[in-house]
Amino acid sequence: MSAVVRPRPPVTPPRATLAPRPPAGSAAGGGTPAVDVRRFGFAYGQRQVLRDLTFSIERKAVTAIIGPSGCGKSTFLRSINRLNDLIPGTRRQGDILVEGRSVFDPGTDLVALRQRVGMVFQRPNPFPKSIFDNVVYGPALNRLVPRRDLPDLVERCLRQAGLWDEVKDRLEEPGTSLSGGQQQRLCIARALGNQPELLLMDEPCSALDPIATGRVEELIVELKKDYTIVIVTHNMQQAARVSDFTGFFDRGELIEFDETERIFTVPAQERTEAYITGRFG
Repeated sequence: MSAVVRPRPPVTPPRATLAPRPPAGSAAGGGTPAVDVRRFGFAYGQRQVLRDLTFSIERKAVTAIIGPSGCGKSTFLRSINRLNDLIPGTRRQGDILVEGRSVFDPGTDLVALRQRVGMVFQRPNPFPKSIFDNVVYGPALNRLVPRRDLPDLVERCLRQAGLWDEVKDRLEEPGTSLSGGQQQRLCIARALGNQPELLLMDEPCSALDPIATGRVEELIVELKKDYTIVIVTHNMQQAARVSDFTGFFDRGELIEFDETERIFTVPAQERTEAYITGRFG
C-alpha cells in the first residue's frame, strides 16, 4: 500500500514586526526565568528519554511543548515537579531550577514543591468529594489560609477557572457530577487553590469536546496574567492560539525553542518545519 502524501502548506514569509532572534532557549525578558532547564536528561532504566535539554521559560507567559508521540514531552513536564520520582528505576542528569532554586536539591520539600508547581492532567480527575471540598482540599491540608477564609478562596478560584456562575448553587454536589469540561476547570480551580507559582498542563483538552476545549483555551490565556503556564499539546493549532513561546521536542531532544509566531511562520530548523507542515509526526 503506497503512502499518502499530504500537500505541504506554504510557510508564511517573515513579518516585518518580528525582532531579531534571541539565542535559542533564552529568556526573552532577561533576569531570572520562571524555569531554567540546564542540560537536563532523563531515563527510565536504560532507556534514555530526554537528552541535554537547555532552555528557559518566561514568567507570566504560556509556553507550549509540542512534538510527536513518545518524544518526552510529558516526561519533561512531570520532571519539573518531580512526579517521575514515583516511578522506580529512573535517573536524571543536569538540573531544573524553578524561580532560581533547583527542584533536585537534597533539601527540597516535595509537598511544598508540588504546591508551588501545580499540575493539571490529561483527563479530568476530580476527587470523589464535593465541588467545595475539591477546591479546598490542598489549602486546608497545607494550612495555606485560615478555615474562615475557605469560602472566599473557593469563590475566587472558581471564578478564576471560569466555573463560579455554573456551580455557585451546587457547591455541595460531587465534583464528578459535572460535565467533562467543567470537571477539567474544577481541576484547574483545585490547582489554583494551592496558590502555585507555576501551572503545568499535560494535554488538558485532549479528552474534551470542541466547546469545552474553547472554554479551557480562553481560561489559559486569561490565567497567564497571574501565572506562568507550561502546556504539553499534540494540537499545533492550540499551541498557536494560546502560547507565547513554543519548544519543539523530537526523539528526546529540544530541536527548537522560540516565540510561537516564529516557530509557526519562520522556523529555524528543517525538522521543525517538517513537523509543523505535517511531513512527519
